[in-house]
Amino acid sequence: MKRSVGVTGCRAVHPLYRAQVFCRLALFPGARGDDVKARISPKQGGLLRNLVKRLAILASAIIWLLGPVPAPAAEPGASPKSVGSPSTVPQKSALARPSPSTRKTTTAASRRRSRRAPNPWGISSFGDPAAEDNPAGDDPAIRQAALDALGNWNGSIVVVDPNSGRILSMVNQKLALGNGFTPCSTFKPLVGLAALREGIISASTKLYVGGRDRINLTDALAHSNNVFFNKLGKMLGFERITEYAQQFGLGQKAGLDIAGESAGRYPSAPPKEGGVGFLAYCGTDIEVTALQMAAIVSSLANGGTLYALQYPHAPQEGADFHPVVRRRLDNLAEYIPQIREGLAGAVLYGTARAAYDPDFSIFGKTGTCSENGAHLGWFVSYGGELRPQYVVVVLLRGGHMMFGPHAAEIAGRLYRELTQKEHLTQTRLYPSTLPSLR
Repeated sequence: MKRSVGVTGCRAVHPLYRAQVFCRLALFPGARGDDVKARISPKQGGLLRNLVKRLAILASAIIWLLGPVPAPAAEPGASPKSVGSPSTVPQKSALARPSPSTRKTTTAASRRRSRRAPNPWGISSFGDPAAEDNPAGDDPAIRQAALDALGNWNGSIVVVDPNSGRILSMVNQKLALGNGFTPCSTFKPLVGLAALREGIISASTKLYVGGRDRINLTDALAHSNNVFFNKLGKMLGFERITEYAQQFGLGQKAGLDIAGESAGRYPSAPPKEGGVGFLAYCGTDIEVTALQMAAIVSSLANGGTLYALQYPHAPQEGADFHPVVRRRLDNLAEYIPQIREGLAGAVLYGTARAAYDPDFSIFGKTGTCSENGAHLGWFVSYGGELRPQYVVVVLLRGGHMMFGPHAAEIAGRLYRELTQKEHLTQTRLYPSTLPSLR
C-alpha cells in the first residue's frame, strides 16, 4: 500500500519531496507526476526546479527552528516503561537544532580550518616601508606627508618635480630602485600616444569593446579598458610599440648616478602567451621601476621633456642642482593633451576616483596585476592644471588589498596633505634652486 502524504505526516517526509508534491498540487490540481512532466516545457521545468529548491530550503529552516517533536504523554493505565519505548517516541529529526555544545565545537573547527587555509600571496601587504631608507636627500615636509599617506602598507612613493627631474622624496628606496615590476595598465598611455602618432586612431575614434559599447581613447584610459588597448597593440605591432617605449627610456636607467638603481627590462620579442596585445594593455614581460614611471609621467606633465632624475644626498647638492635633459619628445608633444584628457577622466569618473580632490587637479592612471606570488597596485600621476608641480608614483605590493584604486587613494591623501599645508600653488614658476618646503 502506498503511503499517503498529508499535513499530519509532513515531518516524517523529506522536505524536498514534500515541496515537490505541494508545488505539483498547487500548479496542477488532481494531476499525477507523469502528467505534470508531460505538460510543462523545459524552461518551465527549470523554473519549477528552482522554486522547489527554494521551498525545500525554507522548509528545512522552519523545521530547524521548531526543533524535535516532543514525546507524547503516557496514556492512562500504561506502564512507565512503555512511555519511553522506541515504538512510542518519535526518532529525532536530522534537521533538529544542534545543542549549544555542538554549535561551539562546530564553530571552533571552522575557525581552525580558516586559520589553516593557505595564503595565495607570498608577500605580506604590511611592513615598515621606510626602515632601510636614507632620507638625507628628501624634502622633509614632502617625505613626512608621503609617510603619513603610505602608513604601514608594503609599498613605495616617489615624488618628483616634473620641471627639473629632481627627486623630492623617495619612500622605500629599496622597492623603488631595485628589480623592476610589471607596469600593468600604466603602460596604456604610451600605447595610446603611439597609436595617435602613427595615425591609427584619432581622439574621436571609437572601437568596439564588446556588447553594444564603442568607446574612444579618453574613456578607454579612464576605465582602463583592456579590449581597446589589446586591439591597439595588434594594430601597432611589436616593433612600433618598442620604438616608442625606447623613446621614453624603458630598459634604461631613469636616474643620473643613483646607487642601486635597476634598469628594468624590455623584451626582445612579444610575449608567447597573449602576444603583443597582452603587452599593450598589461605590460606583459616588461619590468619597470618606480623611478622609470616617474620619469615617463614627468615628460607627459611638462609637455614632452624627458629629464634624467637626480637625487641629491646633501643640502649642498640641492643648492647646486642643475636639470639634465635626456631627450625632447617633440614628435609626441601635440598628442600629449589627448592623453591628458584620459588621465583626467580616470580621476574624475574612472578607476582612480579615490584620488579626486575638488581643490586640486590630478591626472593619473591606475594599474593592477599579479606576478611572482604578489599583487601589484600602481598609480602614476601628476598634479597641477596650469603648470604641473609634482609627479607622484605609488607602487603597492602584497596581497589582495594591493590594487590600483588603493594606490590612487594613497596618492590622493598625499596631494591633500600637501595642499592643506599650502605647499601647492597652480601658478608657481620654477626657480633655478628649489627651496625646501618647511
